[in-house]
Amino acid sequence: MTAPAIELKGISKAFGPVQANKDISIRVMPGTIHGIIGENGAGKSTLMSILYGFYKADAGEIFISGNKTEIPDSQAAISAGIGMVFQHFKLVENFTVLENIILGAEDGGLLRPSLSKARKTLLDLEKEYDLKVNPDAVIEEIGVGMQQRVEILKALYRQANILILDEPTGVLTPAEADQLFRILGRLKEEGKTIILITHKLREIMDITDTVSVMRRGEMTATVKTAETSPEELAELMVGRKVLLRVDKTPAAPSEVVLDVKNLKVVDDQGVTRLKGIDLQVRAGEILGIAGVAGNGQSELLEVLGGYADATGSVTLNGTQIDLTGKNSDGRSRRDRGIAHVPEDRQREGLIMDFAAWENTAFGYHRDGAYTSGLLSNNAAIKADTADKMERFDVRPPHPHLAAKNFSGGNQQKIVLAREIERNPDLLLIGQPTRGVDIGAIEFIHQQIVALRDQGKAILLVSVELEEILGLADRVAVMFDGQIMGERQTAQTDEKELGLLMAGITDTDKPHDFAEIEANLAHAHGDATKEA
Repeated sequence: MTAPAIELKGISKAFGPVQANKDISIRVMPGTIHGIIGENGAGKSTLMSILYGFYKADAGEIFISGNKTEIPDSQAAISAGIGMVFQHFKLVENFTVLENIILGAEDGGLLRPSLSKARKTLLDLEKEYDLKVNPDAVIEEIGVGMQQRVEILKALYRQANILILDEPTGVLTPAEADQLFRILGRLKEEGKTIILITHKLREIMDITDTVSVMRRGEMTATVKTAETSPEELAELMVGRKVLLRVDKTPAAPSEVVLDVKNLKVVDDQGVTRLKGIDLQVRAGEILGIAGVAGNGQSELLEVLGGYADATGSVTLNGTQIDLTGKNSDGRSRRDRGIAHVPEDRQREGLIMDFAAWENTAFGYHRDGAYTSGLLSNNAAIKADTADKMERFDVRPPHPHLAAKNFSGGNQQKIVLAREIERNPDLLLIGQPTRGVDIGAIEFIHQQIVALRDQGKAILLVSVELEEILGLADRVAVMFDGQIMGERQTAQTDEKELGLLMAGITDTDKPHDFAEIEANLAHAHGDATKEA
């Protein structure tokens, strides 16, 4: 019998009182794509970090191709033929592709021979695996999809036979994700073994041969992908049945709540980030904004939320909103009936060291229900927080617990509870389920739809096209600070939206990947410069 490419036996790892991995055993066969899924905090990343030498297991054994192997650090993992492509790439942005590929794997003290050898090896790898890149391109000037190829080439250059990919499509458009899957299929054909960590069940079903499910630090099941279903996998992950589609009735939009005309934003470096945005959101509907991150969606939310100045016209319920000056801040927006769930909950939505009860009051701490004379009524805030935690199923339901001690999904619920419970006329919501597990996603979607059904207007920004198509009633696509097109979600699909995200408005004619990629490099390049 063929020995597994990887076999982990009885792996356990604790961080203080938290048992991240508990007696985990798993076998990954050579030349296969093996998926690993699980809720936030299930222990997936810890397990892979042990395999890649970032952590040392408290107990257990690792076998590579049937041989017991000690992996005390990442250098040992690389020597054992393991490569890892992280969700957030480990590239030096002002280095070229070639320089990044040889970084840490140079031959001796002279750089020129190393670069010459690497260039030849890179050309061979490109041909063998259809991983075309420009070796002289600077990382900060190429798109995210191309950067991901560089990370894969880095691992292959170091002769990796086993590749671990952590949430590889989190920042990719559908076209880029399809290209990545073609590359992974080619790697599999060449005998490489791939471990894919993802929360996207559709990707698991499309590309993997086998899938392992983790829950609360334990391995709950390993099944052949062809013999399971998304519904079964979701139930194995969460421990209960999960509704994988957004359950909602058709929208019944009425009067215009938000009217935006010719909105323009120029940043501190003189770069125009919004180039004349026009859009409307009506009561009782969800308008989704799709696009590659960094193409103006964040600036749109910042202006509407009172975080940034702009020119143009914005009206709420027919009344003009100040876009500059003392009446254009977040407090003024809240007073006008705008609630805002920001894209980055940890940087913009919460103060991580403060307790949950303090975070639920931020922005609304002057509310009469929260004050007693000139002082805050802390008892009232804590009681209100306890009620919100119960209604929004925040776990654990402890108002005194610091925000940093909640999981990402529960942090998001705290922010949602604070904003939705204010009964806003307009809800701005950015990346509502970023980094959130499948059980919390179901709950968050239900809350957004419920608010819509109460007759509220919702502007939703998400990089997840599946989420946009499931939640939104209409979708507008942004590219390079402009609206490229608007569609009814019932009358479009991911392919059409993906082309619009790449700046291609003629979606009826065929396009090759090179054309799409050239546009996406421009889109991603703007995002990189912004960062």
